[in-house]
Amino acid sequence: MSMLVKDTIRAFRLLSPPLLPTSSSHRSLLCSRFSSSSARNFNVVGSGMGGPLYIDGRTGEGGGQLIRIACALAAVTSHPIHIRHVRGNRGGKQGGGLKAQHVAAIKWLAEATNAQVDGLAVGSHTFTFQPSLPPTALKERKFQIVAGNDSSSTLLVFQAVFPFLLFAGNGHGDPIELEIHGGTNTSFSPSYEYFDQVLLPALQDNFGINVERQLIKRSWTKGPHTRGSIWLKFQPLAPGQPLTPRVPWDKPISTEDFQVKQIDISILVPHELQAPLTVALTQDLNQLFPAVDVGVVVMEDSGHKSRIYTLLVAHSETGLRWGCDYMHEKCLSKQMMPEDMSSRVSAAVCKRLRKELEARGTVDGHLQDQLVVFQALADGRTSFYGSTESAREDVGSGGSGDTDALGSSSNDPQLEKEMRQDKPDSPFGEGLTHTITARWIASKLLPTVRWFNQGRICDGASVSFPQTGK
Repeated sequence: MSMLVKDTIRAFRLLSPPLLPTSSSHRSLLCSRFSSSSARNFNVVGSGMGGPLYIDGRTGEGGGQLIRIACALAAVTSHPIHIRHVRGNRGGKQGGGLKAQHVAAIKWLAEATNAQVDGLAVGSHTFTFQPSLPPTALKERKFQIVAGNDSSSTLLVFQAVFPFLLFAGNGHGDPIELEIHGGTNTSFSPSYEYFDQVLLPALQDNFGINVERQLIKRSWTKGPHTRGSIWLKFQPLAPGQPLTPRVPWDKPISTEDFQVKQIDISILVPHELQAPLTVALTQDLNQLFPAVDVGVVVMEDSGHKSRIYTLLVAHSETGLRWGCDYMHEKCLSKQMMPEDMSSRVSAAVCKRLRKELEARGTVDGHLQDQLVVFQALADGRTSFYGSTESAREDVGSGGSGDTDALGSSSNDPQLEKEMRQDKPDSPFGEGLTHTITARWIASKLLPTVRWFNQGRICDGASVSFPQTGK
């Protein structure tokens, strides 16, 4: 498929539009009613979904995550968006505006959807994205995306383009191959190890999404810059097929769900830190979790004193998993002994894991926010809850006073009384700021999504696409 992005188009005329319009006429284009079985069908056919959705990029976490989710779902639904104050909550010398990784992902989505774009440039604080072709119009099966520069995260680019590709089945059962070039272990983004050991297994277990993957070349933000790359292969959903949850949303939670049986350790550090960090982590974890099997699954020389990273993945008796990682932001100095640095790193990451497990969520806090998009797109009800820490204090989200009583589709009458629908007027629910922001922006682009009980339960929009041309 070869489609040129229109680098310069006539900008949308903005006559002081209200932010985030939710008029009945706008919703009527998207919403379908519940049937008696409470199932909904968001069957998307092309565009023509009204004017652009105006988004304030300072809302909630106010960073790149909002941009990625908005563009991903705009591409899926062919709904135009206009974002102002892009990454408006990011301060500092390099804060605010589009970064190279955002431009690379949006440019690819624009080509794939034959979109009109305006303001798509590194540093831009305002841009418009108006896609016109659905995922099923995509003809090619092999793609390559270069993520801006060496420090641009390949995993964040994946977050932006994968929802669109997931619905790009061509009716012949052909798989899609994707190669992304950029950073694989960068600051303030998921590592390849977390992606491989936590996110992708969760997508397979909970939604049946199986992604083959390979780390072709590792790349770091720290130390000498080199461009890394990852390779992915997966089977997109066939035309007309929705994304179906695999795990019952109301599966009973037992004490066994939180009994940790195994902790996997990934160590990517300079050679002189490998042995002492292994000892420190093993000792700390055995002290915190005396009856748990602890083992190293990845051991790699990072090749530079400033590249210090470790990941812990805890597995429960029933298959739940929680990931916690730590990237040390300072170089290993000559004055600090490897044993001292190892003790510091181990104490930090073990403390994070202990705190995550004490929260007794079914997923870790970072996985929770990455699953929101798939919950919103799915055909059915899901429930993933992470940290019990509420981020409502950060953004002023409504509490129980901002919910509407609503019966559920469950056969349990008591549960129906306890179900309370959340209002998505602002970022809402339990979880980290990224999680509540993800729920909010997903609800704006998929208005048929319904959230309950502070975001713990989601009724997805049941998105599906007919075969193009039929």
